[in-house]
Amino acid sequence: MSKPIDLNSILNEFILESEISVYGNGHINDTYITNTKNYILQRINTGIFKNPDELMQNIENVTNHIRLKMKALGRDEDRSTLTVVKTRKGESYVKCDDDHVYRVYKFINGSETIEKAENDVHMYNAGKGFGEFQQMLTDYPVDTLFDTIPNFHNTVKRVEALETAIKENRTGRLIFVKDEVEFALSRAKDASVIVEGIEDGSIPLRVTHNDTKINNILFDDKTHEPLCVIDLDTVMQGSLLYDFGDAMRIGASSAAEDEEDLSKVWFDEKLFEAFAKGFLEFMGEDITPREKELLGFSAKLLTYECGIRFLTDYLNGDTYFKIHKPAHNLIRARNQFKLVKDIEDKMDKLNKIIENL
Repeated sequence: MSKPIDLNSILNEFILESEISVYGNGHINDTYITNTKNYILQRINTGIFKNPDELMQNIENVTNHIRLKMKALGRDEDRSTLTVVKTRKGESYVKCDDDHVYRVYKFINGSETIEKAENDVHMYNAGKGFGEFQQMLTDYPVDTLFDTIPNFHNTVKRVEALETAIKENRTGRLIFVKDEVEFALSRAKDASVIVEGIEDGSIPLRVTHNDTKINNILFDDKTHEPLCVIDLDTVMQGSLLYDFGDAMRIGASSAAEDEEDLSKVWFDEKLFEAFAKGFLEFMGEDITPREKELLGFSAKLLTYECGIRFLTDYLNGDTYFKIHKPAHNLIRARNQFKLVKDIEDKMDKLNKIIENL
Protein backbone atom coordinates (compact mmCIF):
# COMPACT_ATOMS: atom_id res chain seq x y z
CA MET A 1 0.00 0.00 0.00
CA SER A 2 1.37 3.42 -0.97
CA LYS A 3 2.33 5.89 1.72
CA PRO A 4 -0.23 8.71 2.22
CA ILE A 5 0.85 12.10 0.89
CA ASP A 6 1.65 14.70 3.55
CA LEU A 7 -0.21 17.71 2.18
CA ASN A 8 1.40 20.02 4.72
CA SER A 9 4.83 19.13 3.37
CA ILE A 10 3.60 20.05 -0.10
CA LEU A 11 2.43 23.42 1.19
CA ASN A 12 5.89 23.91 2.62
CA GLU A 13 7.29 23.62 -0.91
CA PHE A 14 5.31 26.78 -1.65
CA ILE A 15 6.73 28.42 1.52
CA LEU A 16 3.32 28.16 3.18
CA GLU A 17 2.58 26.78 6.62
CA SER A 18 -1.02 26.03 7.50
CA GLU A 19 -3.48 23.25 8.18
CA ILE A 20 -5.76 22.41 5.27
CA SER A 21 -9.18 20.89 4.67
CA VAL A 22 -11.13 19.61 1.67
CA TYR A 23 -12.81 22.37 -0.33
CA GLY A 24 -15.47 22.52 -3.06
CA ASN A 25 -17.10 19.74 -5.08
CA GLY A 26 -15.08 19.54 -8.29
CA HIS A 27 -15.21 16.32 -10.31
CA ILE A 28 -11.71 16.41 -11.82
CA ASN A 29 -9.10 17.80 -9.40
CA ASP A 30 -8.81 17.35 -5.62
CA THR A 31 -9.09 20.76 -3.95
CA TYR A 32 -8.18 21.96 -0.44
CA ILE A 33 -8.20 25.29 1.38
CA THR A 34 -5.80 26.47 4.04
CA ASN A 35 -7.33 27.18 7.42
CA THR A 36 -6.09 30.77 7.09
CA LYS A 37 -8.49 31.06 4.09
CA ASN A 38 -5.69 32.59 2.02
CA TYR A 39 -4.69 29.77 -0.33
CA ILE A 40 -6.16 26.95 -2.41
CA LEU A 41 -4.16 23.74 -2.91
CA GLN A 42 -5.11 21.49 -5.83
CA ARG A 43 -3.96 18.12 -7.06
CA ILE A 44 -4.07 18.21 -10.86
CA ASN A 45 -5.66 15.12 -12.37
CA THR A 46 -2.83 13.99 -14.65
CA GLY A 47 -4.97 11.12 -15.91
CA ILE A 48 -6.88 13.77 -17.87
CA PHE A 49 -4.30 16.57 -18.05
CA LYS A 50 -1.23 14.64 -19.07
CA ASN A 51 1.17 17.57 -19.51
CA PRO A 52 1.15 19.82 -16.41
CA ASP A 53 3.93 22.01 -17.86
CA GLU A 54 1.80 23.02 -20.84
CA LEU A 55 -1.34 23.32 -18.73
CA MET A 56 0.29 25.66 -16.22
CA GLN A 57 1.92 27.71 -18.99
CA ASN A 58 -1.54 28.30 -20.47
CA ILE A 59 -2.95 29.36 -17.10
CA GLU A 60 -0.06 31.65 -16.17
CA ASN A 61 0.04 33.37 -19.56
CA VAL A 62 -3.72 33.90 -19.75
CA THR A 63 -4.04 35.17 -16.16
CA ASN A 64 -1.05 37.50 -16.62
CA HIS A 65 -2.68 38.91 -19.75
CA ILE A 66 -5.93 39.56 -17.87
CA ARG A 67 -4.02 40.99 -14.90
CA LEU A 68 -2.40 43.66 -17.06
CA LYS A 69 -5.76 44.60 -18.58
CA MET A 70 -7.42 44.89 -15.17
CA LYS A 71 -4.57 46.97 -13.78
CA ALA A 72 -4.88 49.39 -16.72
CA LEU A 73 -8.59 49.74 -15.93
CA GLY A 74 -7.84 50.51 -12.28
CA ARG A 75 -9.39 47.23 -11.12
CA ASP A 76 -8.01 45.07 -8.31
CA GLU A 77 -6.13 42.49 -10.37
CA ASP A 78 -5.82 40.11 -7.39
CA ARG A 79 -9.61 39.82 -7.34
CA SER A 80 -10.10 39.86 -11.11
CA THR A 81 -8.11 36.77 -12.05
CA LEU A 82 -6.42 33.77 -10.46
CA THR A 83 -2.93 34.18 -8.97
CA VAL A 84 -0.55 31.22 -9.29
CA VAL A 85 1.74 30.86 -6.24
CA LYS A 86 5.29 29.76 -7.07
CA THR A 87 7.34 27.14 -5.22
CA ARG A 88 10.63 27.75 -3.46
CA LYS A 89 12.30 26.89 -6.76
CA GLY A 90 10.18 29.38 -8.71
CA GLU A 91 8.06 26.69 -10.35
CA SER A 92 4.29 26.66 -10.80
CA TYR A 93 3.69 23.18 -9.36
CA VAL A 94 5.21 20.41 -7.27
CA LYS A 95 5.56 16.85 -8.54
CA CYS A 96 5.62 14.18 -5.82
CA ASP A 97 7.32 10.79 -5.79
CA ASP A 98 4.03 9.11 -6.73
CA ASP A 99 3.76 11.41 -9.79
CA HIS A 100 0.91 13.40 -8.26
CA VAL A 101 1.10 17.08 -9.19
CA TYR A 102 0.04 19.94 -6.91
CA ARG A 103 -0.38 23.68 -7.42
CA VAL A 104 -1.44 26.60 -5.24
CA TYR A 105 -3.63 29.63 -5.99
CA LYS A 106 -4.30 32.65 -3.83
CA PHE A 107 -7.81 32.40 -2.38
CA ILE A 108 -10.05 35.30 -3.40
CA ASN A 109 -11.71 36.46 -0.20
CA GLY A 110 -15.13 38.08 -0.27
CA SER A 111 -16.21 35.86 -3.16
CA GLU A 112 -18.99 33.35 -3.65
CA THR A 113 -20.04 30.75 -6.20
CA ILE A 114 -23.47 29.82 -7.51
CA GLU A 115 -24.10 26.15 -8.25
CA LYS A 116 -27.24 26.64 -10.35
CA ALA A 117 -28.72 29.82 -11.82
CA GLU A 118 -32.07 30.37 -10.15
CA ASN A 119 -33.17 33.53 -11.95
CA ASP A 120 -32.49 36.03 -14.75
CA VAL A 121 -30.10 38.08 -12.58
CA HIS A 122 -27.83 35.09 -11.99
CA MET A 123 -27.69 34.37 -15.72
CA TYR A 124 -27.19 38.01 -16.67
CA ASN A 125 -24.24 38.28 -14.27
CA ALA A 126 -22.83 34.97 -15.53
CA GLY A 127 -23.08 36.30 -19.08
CA LYS A 128 -21.17 39.41 -18.04
CA GLY A 129 -18.49 37.29 -16.36
CA PHE A 130 -17.84 35.05 -19.35
CA GLY A 131 -18.30 37.94 -21.80
CA GLU A 132 -15.64 39.97 -20.04
CA PHE A 133 -13.33 36.94 -19.96
CA GLN A 134 -13.68 36.65 -23.74
CA GLN A 135 -13.28 40.40 -24.28
CA MET A 136 -10.11 40.61 -22.18
CA LEU A 137 -8.53 37.92 -24.36
CA THR A 138 -9.56 39.12 -27.84
CA ASP A 139 -5.99 40.25 -28.51
CA TYR A 140 -4.31 37.22 -26.90
CA PRO A 141 -2.04 35.26 -29.32
CA VAL A 142 -4.11 32.08 -29.50
CA ASP A 143 -1.45 30.16 -31.44
CA THR A 144 0.71 30.14 -28.29
CA LEU A 145 -1.83 28.07 -26.35
CA PHE A 146 -1.36 24.34 -25.86
CA ASP A 147 -4.25 21.90 -26.30
CA THR A 148 -4.70 20.39 -22.85
CA ILE A 149 -7.38 18.01 -24.20
CA PRO A 150 -7.01 17.75 -28.00
CA ASN A 151 -10.25 17.88 -30.06
CA PHE A 152 -12.31 18.50 -26.94
CA HIS A 153 -15.13 20.27 -28.82
CA ASN A 154 -14.49 18.78 -32.27
CA THR A 155 -18.07 17.63 -32.81
CA VAL A 156 -17.15 15.93 -36.11
CA LYS A 157 -14.83 13.59 -34.23
CA ARG A 158 -17.48 13.07 -31.54
CA VAL A 159 -19.88 11.85 -34.26
CA GLU A 160 -17.16 9.58 -35.67
CA ALA A 161 -16.65 8.11 -32.18
CA LEU A 162 -20.39 7.42 -31.93
CA GLU A 163 -20.42 5.74 -35.35
CA THR A 164 -17.52 3.53 -34.26
CA ALA A 165 -19.33 2.61 -31.03
CA ILE A 166 -22.46 1.71 -33.04
CA LYS A 167 -20.46 -0.44 -35.45
CA GLU A 168 -18.53 -2.28 -32.72
CA ASN A 169 -21.47 -2.64 -30.29
CA ARG A 170 -19.03 -3.93 -27.67
CA THR A 171 -21.60 -4.40 -24.90
CA GLY A 172 -24.57 -5.54 -26.98
CA ARG A 173 -26.53 -2.48 -25.88
CA LEU A 174 -27.32 -1.20 -29.37
CA ILE A 175 -30.66 -3.01 -29.35
CA PHE A 176 -31.82 -0.76 -26.47
CA VAL A 177 -31.00 2.57 -28.13
CA LYS A 178 -32.36 2.40 -31.68
CA ASP A 179 -34.41 5.59 -31.27
CA GLU A 180 -31.52 7.51 -29.67
CA VAL A 181 -29.10 6.42 -32.41
CA GLU A 182 -31.56 7.48 -35.12
CA PHE A 183 -32.03 10.86 -33.40
CA ALA A 184 -28.26 11.42 -33.15
CA LEU A 185 -27.35 10.37 -36.68
CA SER A 186 -30.17 12.38 -38.26
CA ARG A 187 -28.48 15.54 -36.93
CA ALA A 188 -24.88 14.58 -37.75
CA LYS A 189 -24.75 17.18 -40.54
CA ASP A 190 -24.80 19.94 -37.88
CA ALA A 191 -21.56 18.65 -36.36
CA SER A 192 -19.32 20.28 -38.96
CA VAL A 193 -20.70 23.84 -38.90
CA ILE A 194 -18.30 25.37 -36.35
CA VAL A 195 -15.36 23.08 -37.16
CA GLU A 196 -15.51 24.03 -40.85
CA GLY A 197 -16.09 27.70 -39.98
CA ILE A 198 -12.85 27.75 -38.00
CA GLU A 199 -11.03 25.97 -40.82
CA ASP A 200 -12.18 28.37 -43.54
CA GLY A 201 -11.73 31.48 -41.36
CA SER A 202 -15.39 32.54 -41.27
CA ILE A 203 -15.40 31.87 -37.52
CA PRO A 204 -12.40 33.40 -35.69
CA LEU A 205 -10.13 31.26 -33.56
CA ARG A 206 -10.20 32.60 -29.99
CA VAL A 207 -9.18 31.75 -26.44
CA THR A 208 -11.94 29.56 -25.03
CA HIS A 209 -12.64 28.36 -21.50
CA ASN A 210 -14.46 25.19 -22.55
CA ASP A 211 -16.25 24.57 -19.24
CA THR A 212 -18.58 27.53 -18.82
CA LYS A 213 -20.71 26.36 -15.91
CA ILE A 214 -21.93 29.19 -13.69
CA ASN A 215 -19.99 27.72 -10.75
CA ASN A 216 -16.78 28.48 -12.65
CA ILE A 217 -17.27 32.19 -11.95
CA LEU A 218 -16.53 33.88 -8.63
CA PHE A 219 -19.01 36.61 -7.69
CA ASP A 220 -18.57 39.39 -5.14
CA ASP A 221 -20.41 38.20 -2.02
CA LYS A 222 -21.83 41.69 -1.38
CA THR A 223 -22.60 43.16 -4.82
CA HIS A 224 -23.03 39.76 -6.53
CA GLU A 225 -21.22 41.16 -9.57
CA PRO A 226 -18.83 38.76 -11.38
CA LEU A 227 -15.24 38.94 -10.16
CA CYS A 228 -13.27 36.40 -12.15
CA VAL A 229 -13.47 33.18 -14.14
CA ILE A 230 -11.86 30.13 -12.51
CA ASP A 231 -11.10 26.48 -13.40
CA LEU A 232 -8.81 27.34 -16.30
CA ASP A 233 -7.43 23.87 -16.98
CA THR A 234 -9.35 23.57 -20.26
CA VAL A 235 -8.36 27.01 -21.59
CA MET A 236 -7.40 26.34 -25.21
CA GLN A 237 -7.92 27.77 -28.67
CA GLY A 238 -11.36 27.30 -30.17
CA SER A 239 -14.56 29.18 -30.93
CA LEU A 240 -16.41 31.65 -28.73
CA LEU A 241 -19.49 29.62 -29.72
CA TYR A 242 -18.21 26.65 -27.71
CA ASP A 243 -18.26 28.71 -24.53
CA PHE A 244 -21.60 30.36 -25.22
CA GLY A 245 -23.28 27.11 -26.26
CA ASP A 246 -22.00 25.11 -23.32
CA ALA A 247 -23.10 27.81 -20.88
CA MET A 248 -26.60 27.59 -22.38
CA ARG A 249 -26.66 23.79 -22.32
CA ILE A 250 -26.21 23.87 -18.57
CA GLY A 251 -27.55 27.24 -17.48
CA ALA A 252 -30.76 27.47 -19.53
CA SER A 253 -31.91 23.90 -18.97
CA SER A 254 -34.87 23.49 -16.62
CA ALA A 255 -33.39 20.35 -15.05
CA ALA A 256 -30.16 18.55 -14.19
CA GLU A 257 -28.58 16.64 -17.05
CA ASP A 258 -29.54 13.28 -15.51
CA GLU A 259 -33.20 14.06 -14.81
CA GLU A 260 -35.14 10.94 -15.85
CA ASP A 261 -38.58 12.55 -16.08
CA LEU A 262 -38.28 14.16 -19.52
CA SER A 263 -41.46 16.18 -18.97
CA LYS A 264 -39.33 18.28 -16.60
CA VAL A 265 -36.65 18.94 -19.24
CA TRP A 266 -36.99 22.03 -21.42
CA PHE A 267 -34.96 25.03 -22.59
CA ASP A 268 -35.66 28.35 -20.86
CA GLU A 269 -35.46 31.15 -23.45
CA LYS A 270 -35.70 33.80 -20.71
CA LEU A 271 -32.50 32.53 -19.12
CA PHE A 272 -30.95 32.37 -22.59
CA GLU A 273 -31.85 36.02 -23.14
CA ALA A 274 -30.48 37.12 -19.75
CA PHE A 275 -27.12 35.41 -20.34
CA ALA A 276 -26.87 36.67 -23.93
CA LYS A 277 -27.58 40.23 -22.79
CA GLY A 278 -24.73 40.21 -20.28
CA PHE A 279 -22.37 38.42 -22.67
CA LEU A 280 -22.98 40.80 -25.57
CA GLU A 281 -22.67 43.88 -23.37
CA PHE A 282 -18.98 43.04 -22.95
CA MET A 283 -18.24 41.57 -26.37
CA GLY A 284 -19.89 44.45 -28.25
CA GLU A 285 -18.15 45.10 -31.57
CA ASP A 286 -15.62 42.33 -30.87
CA ILE A 287 -18.11 39.62 -31.85
CA THR A 288 -18.41 39.00 -35.59
CA PRO A 289 -21.73 38.87 -37.48
CA ARG A 290 -21.25 35.15 -38.19
CA GLU A 291 -20.63 34.39 -34.52
CA LYS A 292 -23.71 36.37 -33.53
CA GLU A 293 -25.75 34.54 -36.15
CA LEU A 294 -24.78 31.17 -34.64
CA LEU A 295 -25.29 31.92 -30.93
CA GLY A 296 -28.68 30.21 -30.82
CA PHE A 297 -27.39 27.31 -32.91
CA SER A 298 -24.43 26.90 -30.55
CA ALA A 299 -26.82 26.07 -27.69
CA LYS A 300 -28.22 23.23 -29.78
CA LEU A 301 -24.83 22.02 -31.04
CA LEU A 302 -23.11 21.84 -27.65
CA THR A 303 -26.13 20.07 -26.14
CA TYR A 304 -26.13 17.62 -29.05
CA GLU A 305 -22.39 17.07 -28.64
CA CYS A 306 -22.78 16.22 -24.96
CA GLY A 307 -25.72 13.93 -25.72
CA ILE A 308 -23.77 11.88 -28.27
CA ARG A 309 -20.84 11.64 -25.86
CA PHE A 310 -23.15 10.14 -23.23
CA LEU A 311 -24.64 7.77 -25.82
CA THR A 312 -21.20 6.72 -27.05
CA ASP A 313 -20.07 5.98 -23.50
CA TYR A 314 -23.21 3.94 -22.84
CA LEU A 315 -22.56 1.83 -25.96
CA ASN A 316 -18.90 1.39 -24.97
CA GLY A 317 -19.71 0.17 -21.46
CA ASP A 318 -19.49 3.39 -19.41
CA THR A 319 -15.72 3.76 -19.65
CA TYR A 320 -15.42 7.57 -19.48
CA PHE A 321 -18.16 9.25 -17.43
CA LYS A 322 -18.71 8.18 -13.84
CA ILE A 323 -22.09 6.53 -13.37
CA HIS A 324 -24.08 6.30 -10.14
CA LYS A 325 -27.00 4.10 -11.24
CA PRO A 326 -27.84 1.61 -14.00
CA ALA A 327 -28.08 3.10 -17.51
CA HIS A 328 -26.95 6.47 -16.12
CA ASN A 329 -25.30 7.50 -19.39
CA LEU A 330 -28.39 6.51 -21.38
CA ILE A 331 -30.54 8.60 -19.04
CA ARG A 332 -28.18 11.53 -19.60
CA ALA A 333 -28.24 11.07 -23.39
CA ARG A 334 -32.05 11.01 -23.50
CA ASN A 335 -32.12 14.12 -21.32
CA GLN A 336 -29.78 16.03 -23.63
CA PHE A 337 -31.64 14.92 -26.76
CA LYS A 338 -34.93 16.16 -25.27
CA LEU A 339 -33.21 19.50 -24.70
CA VAL A 340 -31.88 19.51 -28.28
CA LYS A 341 -35.42 19.00 -29.63
CA ASP A 342 -36.79 21.82 -27.49
CA ILE A 343 -34.01 24.17 -28.63
CA GLU A 344 -34.78 23.28 -32.25
CA ASP A 345 -38.46 24.09 -31.71
CA LYS A 346 -37.50 27.47 -30.19
CA MET A 347 -34.69 28.37 -32.59
CA ASP A 348 -36.63 31.16 -34.33
CA LYS A 349 -37.34 32.73 -30.91
CA LEU A 350 -33.69 32.45 -29.87
CA ASN A 351 -32.46 34.03 -33.09
CA LYS A 352 -34.97 36.86 -32.68
CA ILE A 353 -33.70 37.46 -29.12
CA ILE A 354 -30.14 37.82 -30.40
CA GLU A 355 -31.27 40.09 -33.23
CA ASN A 356 -33.08 42.36 -30.78
CA LEU A 357 -30.11 42.50 -28.42
